[in-house]
Amino acid sequence: MNKEFINKITFGDCLDLIPKLTENSIDLFLSDIPYGISLDDWDMLHSNTNSALLGKSPAQEGKSGFKRRGKPINGWAQSDRNIGLEYQDWCKNWATKVYPKMKDGSFLFVFGARRTVHRVINAFEDSGFLLKDILAWKKPSAHHRAQRVSITLERRGLVDDAKKWEGWRLGNLAPIWEPVAWFTKPYKIGGTITDNILENGVGAMNIDECLFNGSSPTNLLEYGFRKNETRIHEAQKPLDLIEYLIRLTTQENQIVLDPFMGSGTTAVAAKTLRRNFIGFESNAEYHEGSLERIANSVNDSFVELPIFQKTLFDVEL
Repeated sequence: MNKEFINKITFGDCLDLIPKLTENSIDLFLSDIPYGISLDDWDMLHSNTNSALLGKSPAQEGKSGFKRRGKPINGWAQSDRNIGLEYQDWCKNWATKVYPKMKDGSFLFVFGARRTVHRVINAFEDSGFLLKDILAWKKPSAHHRAQRVSITLERRGLVDDAKKWEGWRLGNLAPIWEPVAWFTKPYKIGGTITDNILENGVGAMNIDECLFNGSSPTNLLEYGFRKNETRIHEAQKPLDLIEYLIRLTTQENQIVLDPFMGSGTTAVAAKTLRRNFIGFESNAEYHEGSLERIANSVNDSFVELPIFQKTLFDVEL
């Protein structure tokens, strides 16, 4: 049996690698995908660029939370109105490839941005998946920059207007939460979710393993980074958050797919919890960092696959 990808973070484009996985073989999809908000080069998933995009203004020098200039919501040109659709098309391009690889009734957790998660939902629903819920990850703190309107007006010499707008700011409220779209792959028409659980081993939640102070968990997830937790990616998610989602929906030895592995958090969490993982990463710097991180994590790689997963990969790759 070809196990080329098991418990490895493979360097390459997921559009090329996902088709090599065997159909109906993945137990859980869990990925912090690019948000399509022009955070960095790897997040520019549209054709509308500008000389100012990803540049720096004097106010951004030395700021860790706002290192590069993005596009304003209103855009710089009429063509910027197409950015959302371009991002949706990008999501659908790989989501359609993921669909046949997931087991019937399996779950998918897809991290997104508040302004673009609806595009992810549209793409996944168009690919055949069903939206189960939208979880909210509440962060311990949030970078926030809201420029004072009065200061902007004072710079223009509009003193009276500046007094009128004293206390008002430009921007958004502090972004304290991020959405996590929770999808499921449909199971056989005419069957029940219990039938599917017995057949494919997916579709249920392990509530007893995920209690909060003795109470059932909710769809509000409050997790922060551990002290001295390795940080190699600016969009990295806390290890405890990823471990929770894996514990909630999988059993030991099952397989977690993350085609946008980034810092390797999904791999580390799966390895810690004795789940198998498959990871892809197309950025050379992050790929190297994730390999080092997984090498330094606890436990040996886990590969003992159950009988119904013995045909995990196509023989010819």
